[in-house]
Amino acid sequence: MEHVEERQCCEEEQVIGQSDANDMGRESDPIFVAERDHLVETHAKLRKLEEALVAKMERTRAQAAADKESMAGEVSIDLSTDDDAMETYADFLAMNSIISNYNIMQEADTEKLGQIHLLLRQPYFAKVALRFKPNEAPREFYIGNAGMSDEMCRRMVVDWRSPIAETYYSQDNGMTSYKADGRVIKAELTLRRQFDIEEDRLNGYFDTTVAIQDSLLLASLSRRRTSQMQAITATIQREQNLVVRHEDVPVLLVSGIAGSGKTSVLMQRIAYLFYQQRGTLDPREVYLITPNPLFGRYIDGVLPDMGERNPEILTYDAFMRRLLPQGMGPGQAGVSMESLAAIDKACASFEFDSDDFRDIECAGERLIPASQIRKIDNKFRNIPAGPHRVTLIREELERRLASRLKQLASTESAYEEMFGLTIEEQLRLFGEVIDPQTEAEERALALKFLETRYADSFRMVEEDEWLRVDRIGGRLLGNPSMTSVEWLYLRMALTGLCDRSAKYVMIDEVQDYTAAQLAIMARFFRKAHFLLLGDPNQSITEGTASFAEIKNVFEASHGSVELCQLMTSYRSSPEITTLFARLAGGEEQMLISSVQREGAAPEVLEFTDARQHEVALRAAVSRMVGEADAEAGADAHGGYGRMGERGAGAGEGASAGLTAIVAPYTQAAKKIAAQLADTGAVLLDDASSLPESGVVVVPLKLAKGLEFDRVIIPDASERVFPAGEDVARRRLYTSISRATHEVVVLSNGPLTSLLAE
Repeated sequence: MEHVEERQCCEEEQVIGQSDANDMGRESDPIFVAERDHLVETHAKLRKLEEALVAKMERTRAQAAADKESMAGEVSIDLSTDDDAMETYADFLAMNSIISNYNIMQEADTEKLGQIHLLLRQPYFAKVALRFKPNEAPREFYIGNAGMSDEMCRRMVVDWRSPIAETYYSQDNGMTSYKADGRVIKAELTLRRQFDIEEDRLNGYFDTTVAIQDSLLLASLSRRRTSQMQAITATIQREQNLVVRHEDVPVLLVSGIAGSGKTSVLMQRIAYLFYQQRGTLDPREVYLITPNPLFGRYIDGVLPDMGERNPEILTYDAFMRRLLPQGMGPGQAGVSMESLAAIDKACASFEFDSDDFRDIECAGERLIPASQIRKIDNKFRNIPAGPHRVTLIREELERRLASRLKQLASTESAYEEMFGLTIEEQLRLFGEVIDPQTEAEERALALKFLETRYADSFRMVEEDEWLRVDRIGGRLLGNPSMTSVEWLYLRMALTGLCDRSAKYVMIDEVQDYTAAQLAIMARFFRKAHFLLLGDPNQSITEGTASFAEIKNVFEASHGSVELCQLMTSYRSSPEITTLFARLAGGEEQMLISSVQREGAAPEVLEFTDARQHEVALRAAVSRMVGEADAEAGADAHGGYGRMGERGAGAGEGASAGLTAIVAPYTQAAKKIAAQLADTGAVLLDDASSLPESGVVVVPLKLAKGLEFDRVIIPDASERVFPAGEDVARRRLYTSISRATHEVVVLSNGPLTSLLAE
């Protein structure tokens, strides 16, 4: 670990915020006193800003209500002549413009108020001093989770994502530089100071001379995990910062060991992109593909805690279900890249035939028969079959569908059905009880009625459901039963289907996907930039893509792929890290390291008797729960936990931590949960959320990406983890690396030789 100069009246190895006995020493430290006074002053200014902004928002709300009432009384609806109608429309336009301006003001003030509330919890977490000219005094900058200026526009806190804040994350003391507005600004970094702050209370500070791999990080890491992932803004490390602030490239592929903070870095990267593209990047233009719904719930509070909105968070299965026809599941059948290449080759020279189209039917009515679609296709025969021709056919179908509904809107049957609607149905459809005064009004209402009834037909046209993709695939590929991956890839090749609005796609646990699945996402989000994060050693399913294959897929779709590595574990103790590092493949195990404090040595116990194994499993659960309860009790009285961490305090609700029994498969997890039902162990599934404490039984596929205070591997026998299977090595690596503080490995039978000394 790099050297840290600790500037506080306490022992070097003690954690921030010692007992009140140190208060006298703190009062004699002029730096502590000065920083404490500055914090109190800053917090008071934030409170003042909050009060002023709340008052302003209330005045705006009252003024908007008064203006709306006044304008409503002044505007009268007069449609008797074209000029009167135009004047009425102009009045409404002016009213809407005024209301829109009020809404914009309130939205801006609401966003600023959210930033103030964020800073009131912790006004800042660091400070740098920069000397820009040799003979001038250094300028001080306090760094926090959001930027804020006082009522005189003087900067109080700079955002951690601002260019100047990078000097805190990645630069050594001395001469340095950063980029802002396209310019390189040189300066001398004379001070890098870290703070442990809660609201307006300064618990401690540290001056560091290099990087930030230091006591603040250790204090943060020693705290127990929570039921949701927390932001790591204050403790982003140098190698993590390289990913967070990496230049915007088509594809960034990050390989990181277990516990290296890949997912945390991903979330910080999203927040950084939102900051860099404020006002132009909408959260709806960013997609985050997560391994499972449980993991999605685990991370969904990170960005809101940083004052940002969440992107679109979904699993691969949910992504596929949006694009597949009803009744076709995402499927897990293996599909080779050769199969997808065959689709591309076939689509390069194919032609539609008469049976490739189907009728457009809706609500029992055949609106456009397949024969008409064939005639439309014949009009564009001079254009190669594929996305361009399909687009032209689609546009023609939309026009014909609109024309068809206009024809139907003039029929007596349409009028009869419309006037047969109940009052409730009329109010729901038209917003009023209908009473047309002219034939034109009658036709307009009938058309609206039919557009609602046949709305699904427009969706069918837009989504190209008039194309028989399965039939085309069977004809082109000689395979009448395509997998869902092949079906969707063929649909994209035929129609050009893609999401052109997506700007960024983040895929976590990228090693869990096949090359074909990644090719599907690369093609659908063809205009987006990708951030791919994973660990080759956590590929727990046969047939998934290697990192070399991942690189090939995205080089083919996006042109270039840049690589980053994260080789430091911030999750597990050195003892646990050493254990799972032995299971890492290639040369990586020599590069893996941990920055955690020393902890308990992992226990590895082998049993030849099934009954003894069950007794040992129960004993391990009981002991871990007992230790957790004892630590929580000590914490609740202001004591210290096993890692030397100061307790939460009686009023803060101490947590006993979370113990996980990580089972290799779902069926094994269900069996263990039933076996331990009397212990209070809870089985986790896709619908679950992580509890704060207790004992959970979780299948490995759901445990990926999560972390637990204590982990029990219920059966690490040679039968469950055969040494000759590389996937078994990766599954054991993944299971062990879920633990932060303690691991117990049990074996029901001969211990796997993967763990042999």
